[in-house]
Amino acid sequence: MATTTHILGYPRIGEQRELKFGLEKYWRGEIDQVQLQALGSDLRTQNWALQKEAGLEFVTAGDFAWYDHVLTTSLLLGHVPARHRHSGHSVQEQSALELDTLFNVARGQSQQQCGCQGHAASDMTKWFNTNYHYIVPEFGANDQFQVSWPQLFEEINQALQQGHQVKPVLLGPVSYLYLGKEIEEGFDRLSLLPRVLAAYQDILAKLAAQGVTWVQIDEPILALELESPWLESFALAYQTLQSEVKLLLTTYFDSVSHVLSKIVTLPVDGLHVDLASAPEQLNEVVNLLPEDWVLSVGVINGRNVWRANLSEWIERLEPVKQQLGERLWIASSCSLLHSPVNLDAETKLTPEVQSWFAFAKQKVAEVVLLGKALDNDPAAILACDTYSQPIIARQSALHVNKPHVQDRVEQITPALSQRSEPYQARAHHQHEVLNLPLLPTTTIGSFPQTAEIRALRSAFRQGRLAKADYVAAIKEQIADAVQRQEALGLDVLVHGEPERNDMVEYFAEHLSGFQTTEFGWVQSYGSRCVKPAIVVADIEREQPITVEWSTYAQSLTQKQMKGMLTGPVTILCWTFPREDISRKAITQQLALALRDEVHDLQAAGIHIIQIDEPAIREGLPLKRRDHQAYLDWAVEAFRIAASSAKSETQIHTHMCYSEFNEIIESVAAMDADVITIETSRSNMELLKAFEEFHYPNEIGPGVYDIHSPNIPAQGWIEELIRTAATKIPVERLWVNPDCGLKTRNWAEVEASLTNMVLAAKALRQEFAQ
Repeated sequence: MATTTHILGYPRIGEQRELKFGLEKYWRGEIDQVQLQALGSDLRTQNWALQKEAGLEFVTAGDFAWYDHVLTTSLLLGHVPARHRHSGHSVQEQSALELDTLFNVARGQSQQQCGCQGHAASDMTKWFNTNYHYIVPEFGANDQFQVSWPQLFEEINQALQQGHQVKPVLLGPVSYLYLGKEIEEGFDRLSLLPRVLAAYQDILAKLAAQGVTWVQIDEPILALELESPWLESFALAYQTLQSEVKLLLTTYFDSVSHVLSKIVTLPVDGLHVDLASAPEQLNEVVNLLPEDWVLSVGVINGRNVWRANLSEWIERLEPVKQQLGERLWIASSCSLLHSPVNLDAETKLTPEVQSWFAFAKQKVAEVVLLGKALDNDPAAILACDTYSQPIIARQSALHVNKPHVQDRVEQITPALSQRSEPYQARAHHQHEVLNLPLLPTTTIGSFPQTAEIRALRSAFRQGRLAKADYVAAIKEQIADAVQRQEALGLDVLVHGEPERNDMVEYFAEHLSGFQTTEFGWVQSYGSRCVKPAIVVADIEREQPITVEWSTYAQSLTQKQMKGMLTGPVTILCWTFPREDISRKAITQQLALALRDEVHDLQAAGIHIIQIDEPAIREGLPLKRRDHQAYLDWAVEAFRIAASSAKSETQIHTHMCYSEFNEIIESVAAMDADVITIETSRSNMELLKAFEEFHYPNEIGPGVYDIHSPNIPAQGWIEELIRTAATKIPVERLWVNPDCGLKTRNWAEVEASLTNMVLAAKALRQEFAQ
């Protein structure tokens, strides 16, 4: 029999982001639910047809989601926060759940929508160490679960009617519980497992009745270092889930060697492992695999854009094929939702660069071709060899592997990451040079990205606006932002970033070694899509990037102007990295490039430079045992970028919502003169980590939530600052919003910042008494 080939999921958004635009039209009331459902049906039909025509054994169903797949699972289980249920509906009446219920959980409900005080959306967080987000399930002691949302079964019927052999995908019950949170103190959500399992039994029974033979049941938490109760719960879970369908227990994002002895005792029918992220686990998995299990190997990387070296995989997998025979399945490493959709849509890549990439559509073809080659198809073997040549050729290409960049990285020494003086001495110099008041006020960097600004950038990018005219127009926007800040009375100003499309993409466009795309969109959640740049070669800065804009802004004011940079770790985390060198090496190259930018900014008279690192915590490896090694090189990279600054140059950094307790020592080791963090939503509770650790440098805890259109009252801000002053000495406190202001409008921004400045001025007098 031919080798079974499949994928773990396909992008939902459509080649032209049809889902994004359809959702937004629905939310604006421009299309109705029937039209939206028809769009979803069309996208699924296209995706399944592509998979079948490529030659996959199965098409994957259940991977389509209107917002995210964890939220879809919540609806499937009838598990919706009480605040989002229609009044009068009991737990037993969960069939009343509607598509709008799903959107209400994800996006919240306004007063107009619910005729009440409004209902908050559920929390959203990152899906493991990816840039995809999911809606966090909320668990309480009285929660009940029953099959309540027909989407999965309707999709199965749709695929069967179209003549497909269907493999549904389910988020596993243990991972579903693990990825949620308790909303009651003293309650353990794992205690809900028996109730959840009863619902999963019903799901599997319904799938069996539809004629399904295999179900992909995802338990990605098996790649983590689980506490014993969670790990032991898998035995109960899968003993309970015995049914007529076969279960492919699916893991991804890291090795499962550490729990393999537990996995192989479970009553399932097969195991999927991610060899793209952890190829070293293959031999151990093969040796311990039960004789009646299939082994699905995820060798086509679903999280990156690089063409696979299929010839190398043939050599690696041939012995496994000989040993396992038809029990060896070939697959993507994880769902392809983390990959752009179709490389064929790109029209501006050079032939060489295009030959390096594979997007989701091309990765499906890679899976099929590798399967045929392992079945000893001569044409497929030859095709794999030809297909792999561009990737092999890259390994020795000097325009990819630049000796002068690599030499500079090799010359990095510990001294390169050291500021010339310790913080206390720097603080003294900075106080003299900057002459800032107590509780200095500033913003995080960006100001409203108006329609006018976006139109300017678009016209310039498309060649409809000459460079000189574009520069003049952007300078007008900068001058306007400076004038508004002067009028508001802010102490440290920013230029507003009107020239930047995105905090990472902008730097990728101006650093050698990156490739941007036209249509390389990836879903982040719901209708939110991002277009990450790709690291294609050794990175270097060939000319200054931000100096012209910052110095122009500084020329307009006597106040201090901050230079604004994105940090090396964040640029790494929010782009597609190379696969032929380490993440550490990429980050070191970025750090050296940014170091040069810091040097040039201060030489041009910029005395405050912010190097944002919002992604430093999310870059943590999945396993705790790997955390310190990552944090060591991540902190070193930041320090390399910052350490060209003189003592009198003040280095700031900004970090987004994060549990700092786990990494507070590393945050302190970054040795930024000032760190700004998002704390307003927690009423300054996040400052406990900095208080208990005795964080030595200056802190700007965000005093209002920029994600809300609400205008914070002066008194409310004053109370937050007073709270912060009980945790951090007031002489080391800054006053700022909790994030950039690009998504807000000027009316909201000016009203909020007016109250923020007034609060700081009032408290200066209060604390001086």
